[in-house]
Amino acid sequence: MFLELSHTQKDVYKASKAFTLECYKMTTYFPQEERFAMTQQVRRAALSVHLNIAEGCSRKSAQERRRYYEVSRGSVVEIDAALDIAGELNYVTKENLKVLGEYMLSCFKQLSALIQNP
Repeated sequence: MFLELSHTQKDVYKASKAFTLECYKMTTYFPQEERFAMTQQVRRAALSVHLNIAEGCSRKSAQERRRYYEVSRGSVVEIDAALDIAGELNYVTKENLKVLGEYMLSCFKQLSALIQNP
């Protein structure tokens, strides 16, 4: 935010930021009893996606960058699994899941490409 670094201009960084914000918005619809369980888990994983991209971009070696991108992509998969359960429990609408799924797929594809060529 205050550091004007090049990673903030990357498409994957912008996509992960939008994805993270959508995850936060979507979890506001979860029931109150999930406040310290699934809600927090989805939010932590979403933030992990975004923050690991930022930190990975700051690393000098391709091997280090790849590792951060792998962690980030793993968090995307974690969110996908959590949303599968949230959908089955009717915590969110199919329409909300569809929108979030588009963000998720975009992040997953971009991260996969970065892992192949960090």
